[in-house]
Amino acid sequence: MTLPSPPALFDDSPAARKREQWGWYFYDWANSAFPTTVLTVFLGPYLITIAENAAGGGQYVDVIGFDVRPGAYFSFVVGVAAILQIVFMPVAGALADHTGRKKQLMGFFALLGALATVCFWFVSDGRYILGGALFLVANVGFACAFVIYNSFLPEIATPDERDKVSGMGWGFGYLGGGLLLAVHLVLFLQAESFGLDSGTAVRIALSSAGLWWGGFTIIPLLRLRNRHALAPRSESAGQAIGGTFRQLGRTAAGLRAYPLTLAFLVGYLLYNDGVQTVISFSATFAEKELQLGKTVQIGAILMVQFVAFFGALLLSWLASRVGAKRVVLGALVAWTIVVTIAYFLPAGSALAFYGLGFAIAIVMGGTQALSRSLFSHVIPKGKEAEYYSLYEISDKGSTFLGSFTLGMAFQMSGSYRLAIISLIAFFVLGGAILAAVNLPKAIRAAGNQVPEKI
Repeated sequence: MTLPSPPALFDDSPAARKREQWGWYFYDWANSAFPTTVLTVFLGPYLITIAENAAGGGQYVDVIGFDVRPGAYFSFVVGVAAILQIVFMPVAGALADHTGRKKQLMGFFALLGALATVCFWFVSDGRYILGGALFLVANVGFACAFVIYNSFLPEIATPDERDKVSGMGWGFGYLGGGLLLAVHLVLFLQAESFGLDSGTAVRIALSSAGLWWGGFTIIPLLRLRNRHALAPRSESAGQAIGGTFRQLGRTAAGLRAYPLTLAFLVGYLLYNDGVQTVISFSATFAEKELQLGKTVQIGAILMVQFVAFFGALLLSWLASRVGAKRVVLGALVAWTIVVTIAYFLPAGSALAFYGLGFAIAIVMGGTQALSRSLFSHVIPKGKEAEYYSLYEISDKGSTFLGSFTLGMAFQMSGSYRLAIISLIAFFVLGGAILAAVNLPKAIRAAGNQVPEKI
């Protein structure tokens, strides 16, 4: 049985918690450079271009013995990365809980991912395989560190503080990622005036995102504290890994004892699927259906980053008044309305697309932040990192469902409008399951205190 650390080691006064919370916010600020600059904007088109140049006009490039079309290369890499995330995230979560060295493990995975991102500087002249390999390492590092980062939330915030703290974290992430992306877009769009070609500008943007991520990660590493007792230092690496897998197996089996927690995860998987698919599909919808150019798309991306900062704070404030569950359910109604409006948007209407992006930004951050804080209440104590790994698997695994549904809708109809409106099913079903979950009962079943507003 693992005993808690001596109370004298931990000052959990409001001032001490506030110090840790500010450190925790800065990890969202740090790691948001990766999904914004690297994943959303620059890496995909750049890697495809590198692969096309390597093909030399041919139809395929060689990828570990397989002939792959250059245009499909990045999608292939992203698919492999998603599988690796699903494999490694629960292991990272269980290892963090088993060893008690959460801060050290978060730092290891974060700095590993940041270092791989810095090394994108070397991806040029046909090195598409190197680029894909670095992305796999960076993406796994990002996912594993984020699982452990999330697991700090129940430790650094009281039940009544979590909505606000989670919202601030998401808000800082949008703000930090948006600021760095704005700098990178200026660098890219004005590359010639800086004496750079576009490829060099992209490599600078990618590698500097890694420096941003790694540099700002130092702040949370200095402020966050391990709270659970550390595993004995005499324990070998093999024993630690073996104990981790045994603990992971017990977590999966033990989830049956918390059916309401499981129901929450299923509901989250469904409605978050809709959220993530709308976000990832928005650029394609803007280009293929609305015939909007890259300038409009880039402007919308920047606007969403900054508006989402205020949206996350606004919905967190609302949650403190009416409860997080009601706010999330209201946000899902808003998502349904947004997708319905998207169906009717006229082609070429940049102003309407910006308006839709503004509405998405308001509810996007709050939906994610409040879902994270709601889940923190239904986790049994001492299992935070493991359960957040299951939560993140629901996040990553759901992208397969959304992409498949959207693809099938387009395959059968040939219409991007019908494809995007098919996602309403995810918001309706996920919201219905969340509405049916008795959260106070789920929180008490997990042995936690029910907050005043839930």
